[in-house]
Amino acid sequence: MSSSSLPMPQSAPRRQGRLQLILLLALTIGPMVLATCMYQFRFWVPEGRNYSGELIGNGQSRTDLGVQGDNVDTWQILVTAPAACADDCKQLVYLARQIQIGLGREASRATHGLATAQPVSEDYNTELARDYPRLGRYGLDTQAYNKAAPSTGAEPQLWLVDPHGNLVLRYSAKTKGKAILNDLRLLLKLSNIG
Repeated sequence: MSSSSLPMPQSAPRRQGRLQLILLLALTIGPMVLATCMYQFRFWVPEGRNYSGELIGNGQSRTDLGVQGDNVDTWQILVTAPAACADDCKQLVYLARQIQIGLGREASRATHGLATAQPVSEDYNTELARDYPRLGRYGLDTQAYNKAAPSTGAEPQLWLVDPHGNLVLRYSAKTKGKAILNDLRLLLKLSNIG
């Protein structure tokens, strides 16, 4: 009897089957373990981003920010003024309306609003009533605002708020309207709410 005609031992197919099982488990469980480690230990996280504002990812809401009044059931372009509504604030109010108009047929999915800690001047109040009839008007609790957004100081800010009242993105008065419009369009495209 030659050695080439001897039956193959049973351990080789069993070993091959175990190797296939280990590879299959590694391919299915490995990516989940890697993703969990990347999240927990913050490695290989991409530095690039597709938005222009500051992402608010801590679960803060309009109420936490000190905005007084009911939430709206659409996306909101909200201007906050913890001090008097001066030129920067007025520019942001104008920009918020222009951004909503710029949404085109998606404009009904968003509203614009102004939250102020101090009453606006009588002249500006008349202008708002005349030129911004759909502008939501809210009070602003400065203590809650300073606690929730300490880095903003007394500067007016523009916020994108989701239909559940959660803060999503924040912009300073120096941000270009086109960048905010692009961010809001992307949010509306990705969102099933509002």
